[in-house]
Parts: sequence; structure tokens; C-alpha cells
Amino acid sequence: MPNSKTKLKVGMIGLGDVSPFHIQAIQNNPKAELVAVCDTDPSVASKAESVPFYTHYQEMIQAHELDVVHNCLPHHLHYPVTKECVEAGLHVLLEKPVAISYEEALLQKTLEDTYPQKICVCFQNRYNPTFLEMLHWLNKKETGTIQGIKGLVTWYREQDYYETKPWRKTRSEVGYGNIMSQSIHTLDLIQLLGGQISSVKASLSKLLDVESEVEDTVSASFQFETGTKGYLHATNANVSNSSVELEVITDTERLTIKDSTLYRTKSTGEKEVLAEDEELEGAKSYFGASHTYLIDSFYRAILEDTTDYITVEDALPSIELIEMMADSSKTVAEPKRIYK
Repeated sequence: MPNSKTKLKVGMIGLGDVSPFHIQAIQNNPKAELVAVCDTDPSVASKAESVPFYTHYQEMIQAHELDVVHNCLPHHLHYPVTKECVEAGLHVLLEKPVAISYEEALLQKTLEDTYPQKICVCFQNRYNPTFLEMLHWLNKKETGTIQGIKGLVTWYREQDYYETKPWRKTRSEVGYGNIMSQSIHTLDLIQLLGGQISSVKASLSKLLDVESEVEDTVSASFQFETGTKGYLHATNANVSNSSVELEVITDTERLTIKDSTLYRTKSTGEKEVLAEDEELEGAKSYFGASHTYLIDSFYRAILEDTTDYITVEDALPSIELIEMMADSSKTVAEPKRIYK
């Protein structure tokens, strides 16, 4: 049944690096009002000026009649905090990953199946105009069958990235490294394009001179049940944050997303631009601008009581794929952190 409210009261838990994208999207959305924020570090309160600030999310939840919270906490807190919020009657917009293991992700799925509250997982790149146009083009008969999918995520993370927030290099708190913190968005798109994966062979390794329990680099090949082949290379050891590249090769042409632009290359070599993404300014511009689209879609789903958002079930394949990659690599073992 559609919600009788016209504006949602929103709280945010966690004011880390990704929080400015959420704050801006909330404050610019006519369907929502940011009424409270929370972080254990009081020095970050200025990220949401003139908004009540709390250092304990339970206190925030009790002090305000919230409709939805954004869970932007470190990975190991995604499940337990989401559980508390859902049990308190709140909808949750959950930053990726859905959980730090597939077993824990299934517990998130149990929450989704048990409670009426909605849990949306923040895979905002699904809303990029370039990716949506790629899907549209792949549905055309003349494009033919997908033969191969390639993903490249070559970014740069220096020592300070890990040292200022040690959870990023601790297996029990982060789960995995690059494949869970950086390249999971591209993995999500690859599995969305390719469908059910039949086999994976991957190498997870550490190229950075950082004392870390998790990988910073991965190379992987995928075999899909359709016969399509896939390849991913992702690293935090590049010299800069280069553009993410996603390429699909079909019977008749090549579709490439690079530098926020979707290109179509015909068999004749002729190239044309099909779509472009909105680009943000600043150091994190490579994150893209699609948080706004995802958040607005989720708010609309709450108000209209629809399922038009990225559910926990939608996000399960990304975690399953990560564990398949880790299992196939001799250098990384499976993390275990389960909350009952």
C-alpha cells in the first residue's frame, strides 16, 4: 500500500568518504529531509551543517521519528546495524557491500524476507546513463549475442588510505580488499550482463607496500553458463585513479564505457558515441553522479510501496562471485564473521 507521507525523514549513520554523495542527494531531493546524522568521530559533524549530530546511532533512532536510514558504516557493521534498524521499523539504504561474506549476506536476505521494511543496496552504477543505454543496445536483435565482457578498474590508494582507517586492511572488518571496496561495482555489472557464472579462476595478490590482510590486486577470468567469457583486472596499485572501463563484445560490434562515455564500434571500425554520464567535480569525481538516481528511486519505492530498487537478493551474486574468486586463488582465504 502506498505511503501516505509525501516527505521521508532520513537519518545517516557513518560520515566517511562516501557520505558527501549521500548528503547532497538527500538534501536536494524533494521527497526527503535529512533530520539527523551520526558518527563516532565528532570532528566530521560539519559534513552536514545545521543537522543534529549524534555519536551513537541508537540514540539518534530513539530521538527522531525516522522513516529511513543510510548505513554508510565500515563493512563489518553493515549487517548488525541494518538488523537493528529494520527491527526498529526503519527502511535502510545500505552502502556496498551487502555483507562481508556470502553466509552473512544470506542473513541480510532473511531480514529482507522477514520484515516489511525495504533494504536497498547501493550499486549506483546500475543507474549510470551509459550502462542503461548499453543494456538497451544489447536488447536489440541486430547487436547479436554477447561473446565477451571485460572490466578494468585501475585505481590508486596510498598508505594513508589504509593507515587512517585500519579496518580497510583487516579481514574481519573489511572482508576483502579491492574486490569488495573498489571493483565490486564493476563485478556487479559484469555478472548482471553475463548471467549465471559456471566457473571462475582468479589470482588475488598484494602489490602495494602496505601491511594488510587483504588483497589490493585481482585478475580473474569467468565462464558464464551462456558460453560468454569474462575478464576482470582491478588494482589499487596504479599511479592514479584512471577511468573504469567496461567492454562488451557481441557478434556484430563492441560496446565500450570509458571516460564516462559509451562508445559503439561497428565491425567496420566506425565508432559513435551513444551516451554520456554526468561528471562530478572534486577528488572523488570518478565515483560518478548516480547516487542521486539510486537514492531517488529508493525513496519513490518507499512512498509508492514498489520493488523498483536494488534489493538484497539482487546484490547476492556479487558476494557469491567474490567468494568464488577467493576460493580459486591460493593466496586468500575466506573471511568468517557471522552475527546471529
